[in-house]
Order: sequence, then C-alpha cells, then structure tokens
Amino acid sequence: MVQPPPIESGVASDGENDAAKAAELVKACQAVRQQVARIVVGQEDVIEQLLIAILSRGHCLLEGVPGLAKTLMIRTLAESMHLKFHRIQFTPDLMPGDITGTDIIQEDPETGRRELLFERGPVFTQMLLADEINRTPPKTQAALLEAMQEHEVTAGGKTYKLDEPFFVLATQNPIEQEGTYPLPEAQRDRFLFHVVVDYPSREEESEIVDRTTSTFDTTVQPVVTGEQIIAFQKTVRRVPLPPHVKEWVLDAVRAVRPSDPNCAPWAKELIEWGPGPRASQQLVLASKARALMHGRPHVTIDDVQKLAFPVLRHRIVPTFTAEADGITVDDLIRRLVKDLAPKKSGAL
Repeated sequence: MVQPPPIESGVASDGENDAAKAAELVKACQAVRQQVARIVVGQEDVIEQLLIAILSRGHCLLEGVPGLAKTLMIRTLAESMHLKFHRIQFTPDLMPGDITGTDIIQEDPETGRRELLFERGPVFTQMLLADEINRTPPKTQAALLEAMQEHEVTAGGKTYKLDEPFFVLATQNPIEQEGTYPLPEAQRDRFLFHVVVDYPSREEESEIVDRTTSTFDTTVQPVVTGEQIIAFQKTVRRVPLPPHVKEWVLDAVRAVRPSDPNCAPWAKELIEWGPGPRASQQLVLASKARALMHGRPHVTIDDVQKLAFPVLRHRIVPTFTAEADGITVDDLIRRLVKDLAPKKSGAL
C-alpha cells in the first residue's frame, strides 16, 4: 500500500492532521477501488477519474456506447461510499418538476384546510445518475444547473439545501444522435470532467462473460462515509501548488483560446472557442486530488498533463476546418500537451 509522505508544514496550521488525512484518503480510495473491482471489470482510468471528481467536489459527464457498465459503475461507487443514490432516466417528455420536485395540495384530515407541500424530487440525494442526459430538452436539462452549481434547489419561492456530499454523474450516448439535445456549452462547463468510457480488452471481456453468466458474488460493502469524503475534499484543497505547475496550467489553458494574444499558432485555425477560467481552477483542483491519491503531497506536471484531457475535452469547440479534416478535440489536446512538454520539462 502506498503511504504518502508528510505534507509540508506550510500547507496548513495542523500539518500532522493533514498528513493523517492524506494517508486515510489513500487507504479509502484503494478500498473503494477494491469494492468496485468486485463488480466492474477493468476501467481503472475511468474509476480513478470518478474518484478524483468526487474528491474535488465536482461532477462528471461520461460518454460511451451502451453496455459498458456506466450505470453499474456509478451505482457501485455509491454503495461503496454509503451514499444515497438516485437514477433519473432522461426522456423527451421529462419535465423539470420530475427532477427537482413539485408542490402538491394536501388536505389536513382534522381541520379540512388545504395547503401546498413541496414533494422532493430525485435530485434530493447524494449521488445522482442523470442517465442519457442529452435525451431531454434544454428546459429540463437546465433544472440541474442550480443543483450542480449551488447544491440547492429553489421551488415555490423557497430554497432547499441538498445533502452533502452531492454529485451529478451524467451519461450520454455518442451514437444515435438523431433526436437528441446536445448540452449547451454553459452546462457542459459545469462538469469537472468529460470522461470517455472505452471498450474493454479481450481479457477483460472474457472476465465479464464469466462473472455475469455464473453465480459470481456481487455484494459490495460500504468502506467510506459521506463525512469522510467531505473531510477529504478539504484536505485536497490544502495541497500546495508549485509555481511552475501553476504556470503550465495557465499556459495550457490560454494557448487554446483563439482570442488570446499568446495562443498557439494552430489554435486560431482549428479552435472556434476555448476554455474559460473555470478550466484552470478545476485542472488545478483535480490535479491536487490526483497527487494525494498517488501518495504525493504536491502536484507535478504529470498530474496536470494526465488530467488535461478530461478537463478540456468538453471546453474546446473545434472549427469547421478541424472537423472537416477529421481532427478531434483529443487530437488538439494531445498537440497542446506535446507543445508544452519540452518548454516545461526543465522546471521539474
């Protein structure tokens, strides 16, 4: 088991407590991975990115073809963390009230008086699975915005706080796009990560067949509590950020903004819109979580390079020229990381 070294004394007033929390975080993440691996075969990178998002108090957008265990993975994570879990199947006829809740008229049997009572919707949970979020119209998609950003719901002039920790893990299908409603850029930006779930290897698929066609034990034990997750989230924010890593993040984000005078030369031709400041914030925060998960008390260039893909993937809009040439957003991010690697390698 990887044991993180002591966190530097300048990080917080209680350095010893931070070091203990960091060690507890590593053990907890390993325990969660072990429980998820009892049910889900492979997908280690996807599970790591989901854990990073949870530790960073962020939301995830998962994209993958049907049958890749996206729903099963999220449900198993919730069970292993002892979190309340709800699933919403997004459909074209889904209404905002079906997500947030609605006022209902209830009559007091003793007095006969009627009053409006708010019936809470499925968003009142801790881990919410928004399944096939691009299947529902923008009005219904927007019902999640306040919950994702403010962790609260406003209905009937009243504001209701959501239970902490609260996460939205949304899925969308990259095929069968006819009749779907792509998420607006403003809502995509609310997600910390855009995670791509790929096909399993031949060996992993063989294991999947063996497990799902036999009497394999699929019991999951809760190994982490919501209170622990909240404490871990605070520990993540106290991880120090080296100046050269911060400069790499700023250089990377600004290099793919066509309107920035210091953008990469190829960005003006291949990128229509680039990421905003939230990308810099979330890339740093997610990298802090990754550093702790890997047993390190500080962020490295490798952390931000690895997480540049899920953080920037949904925040870059390619031009028609790029799409016509078959250049994907991942190709652009790969080029960005390659361009910056020689420039920053001497700072490590």
